[in-house]
Amino acid sequence: MQRMITMSIVLIVFLGIDLYVFQGFRLLTKKWFPNTQLILNVVYWAIPILLLGVVVGTAFLSPDPRKSKVLMWAGSILFGITIAKITWLAFMVIDDLFRIVRYSGEKISSSPSGKTISRSEFIVSAGAIVAGSLFSGLIYGIAKGAHNYKVNCRTLKLKNLPDAFKGFRIAQISDVHSGSFWNKEAVNRGIDLILEQKPDAIFFTGDLVNNTADEFEGFKEMFGKLQAKHGVYSVLGNHDYGDYVTWPDKNGLTKAQNLENLKNHQKDMGWNLLMNEHKIIEKDGAQLGILGVENWSAHSRFPKYGSLEAAYNGVEQVENKLLLSHDPSHWKDEVLDDYPDIDAVFSGHTHGMQFGIDTSFYKWSPVKYQYPEWADLYEENGRYLYVNRGFGYIGYPGRLGFLPEITVFELDQA
Repeated sequence: MQRMITMSIVLIVFLGIDLYVFQGFRLLTKKWFPNTQLILNVVYWAIPILLLGVVVGTAFLSPDPRKSKVLMWAGSILFGITIAKITWLAFMVIDDLFRIVRYSGEKISSSPSGKTISRSEFIVSAGAIVAGSLFSGLIYGIAKGAHNYKVNCRTLKLKNLPDAFKGFRIAQISDVHSGSFWNKEAVNRGIDLILEQKPDAIFFTGDLVNNTADEFEGFKEMFGKLQAKHGVYSVLGNHDYGDYVTWPDKNGLTKAQNLENLKNHQKDMGWNLLMNEHKIIEKDGAQLGILGVENWSAHSRFPKYGSLEAAYNGVEQVENKLLLSHDPSHWKDEVLDDYPDIDAVFSGHTHGMQFGIDTSFYKWSPVKYQYPEWADLYEENGRYLYVNRGFGYIGYPGRLGFLPEITVFELDQA
């Protein structure tokens, strides 16, 4: 019952947006395409109705909607159209506010014209152009941005770093979300690009799948190529636990079994999955501590399975320590104050929201209003947090502005 009420409210909101924007659409098509206005009006309504029908039908009829590519594509296009219409709606609201002001001014003036105040074609046209540009950008983000892997290089200067680890190279990827991949050849190119960096160690900071371990089966051999001289180290992200799925599933698989399968995938690839534990890398008699915790978030809606205390136990005497923790909120909420000898934290989770402005001079994404540390490198008193932008995508099957990232770190002495 609650689900039906929610869906009804969503449909009413969608309809309200469409009806409002339709007024501007009619104004422009009447001026620009007077002979085809009827056809364009039909198309205006037919496209979202058809897409919505596909989304709803697939959601109810598909054996497993979470893995349906039809649902993903139809939902993504519908999402893009809706965002574009909301953008256009903002311009029309501004236009209507101007109209109200002008109408009110005429009412209180001594000589009202008595004519209806028409919409501003300039404002409505500007809204249409901005909305169309945004929609085109979202489509471009799918076609080109989803697998346009970018290598970012950073130097981490650590206090008391042994000579043996000076120049030590670490490659980090995060948020693979293998259940969303739609181009295996492009993903394989990304894997090869990681190997081309010739890292001494590789870090993976969580979210191998969207929901279930079987999503990764078609990519296991591909990601199994990721090997490094001093090992591959990984942790779990919030999506890896199966918390967003009803268990047992249709095959009787339990949540615990699913998680065990995911762990086995990483074990089979030779990855060191750190479940609130640590490993020590030894090189020329020197040591580097690699700690990894299960998902730990300062936000209540995300699980807090991690225990840094457990991961830290036994590595106290190692001078330099690096921590893998999926959620960047962990850094300020616990690590900085309680573990002052952890030199750097490697995180992901935010994806840069897969949308925004990402330049050397300015960075912006809506996710910044939720996470103070949401992309790239942060430093406080010689201690670092790096928030990787993510290797994959979820929901929107593309990236606009915030491209998929491979980060390469080189350790140096402070």
